[in-house]
Amino acid sequence: MSSDFYTLSILPNAGIIIKICRAYTNSEEDFKDYYQEVCLQIWKSRANFKQQSEWSTWIYRLTLNVCLTLLKKDKKSPSVALSDAQVLDRPEEINTGFSDQSLAQLYSAIKQLSEIDRAVILLYLEEKSYQEISEIIGTNPNNIGVRIKRIKERLKKILDGKID
Repeated sequence: MSSDFYTLSILPNAGIIIKICRAYTNSEEDFKDYYQEVCLQIWKSRANFKQQSEWSTWIYRLTLNVCLTLLKKDKKSPSVALSDAQVLDRPEEINTGFSDQSLAQLYSAIKQLSEIDRAVILLYLEEKSYQEISEIIGTNPNNIGVRIKRIKERLKKILDGKID
């Protein structure tokens, strides 16, 4: 990968990639692996960008697809990683990469959502429009508003300790 491509095409969207990778990983090592794989896939797939959407939208979609693929692959392979329940029992050991405790708690709660709901709420937090979210997720924009409302309610319950 050329440094020019990385500097001009990936680095301006690093925030997007980092947030999505953080939401789908539980360790710094996994995060680095996911981030590196996303960057590699962006570089390999750059010729597939048809300019039918914004570059950042395409990056979101590709990052999400790579993370979901890696997550499924990780679930299939046996590992000694902590289960979600074990991680949640010891929140002080969670390394989310965020210095703000409330932000770390929010991301910990987001990790308890389904894979698609995580993607939807991350896009919503990035202030993407319902249309953009639906394009990235591959669903109808009319469903996004309802889905976001339900996700917010679930996150509130998780953060208030009403859901394990």
